[in-house]
Amino acid sequence: MTAPDDKAQPTPLAESTIARASADLLEHLADKLGARASVRAVYGEPVTSGGVTVIPVAEIAYGFGGGAGRDTTSAKNGEGGGGGGGAAARPRGFIVIKGGTASYKPVRDPWMNIVVPLAALLTGMAASRLARRRAERNT
Repeated sequence: MTAPDDKAQPTPLAESTIARASADLLEHLADKLGARASVRAVYGEPVTSGGVTVIPVAEIAYGFGGGAGRDTTSAKNGEGGGGGGGAAARPRGFIVIKGGTASYKPVRDPWMNIVVPLAALLTGMAASRLARRRAERNT
């Protein structure tokens, strides 16, 4: 006669417990990443010198995702959970306060000073050649 299987089977977690664990993980990730994705991480603190205050401006973005699962269709107890996130911070400009007047100064990508005029020049040259060819065909 065989003895019954005395091995303790793990009790599956309730779906609400799995969902709560995932929510806790996402909350933890949001706290950690949100604290690091800040204007201070990109630029530092505002600076005041000689009656002029410079306040940094940055674009901060972050996102999170998570999930939980449980396989109830097989003989084995399946469980799961997971989460992830990411953050990015990019400088966008700065605000200068001087003499009671504030002005915004954007930070531009230096390549834009080269690429945009070059693209305009090449487009103009191509359009000019096309116009000449059409004029030659019509005559």
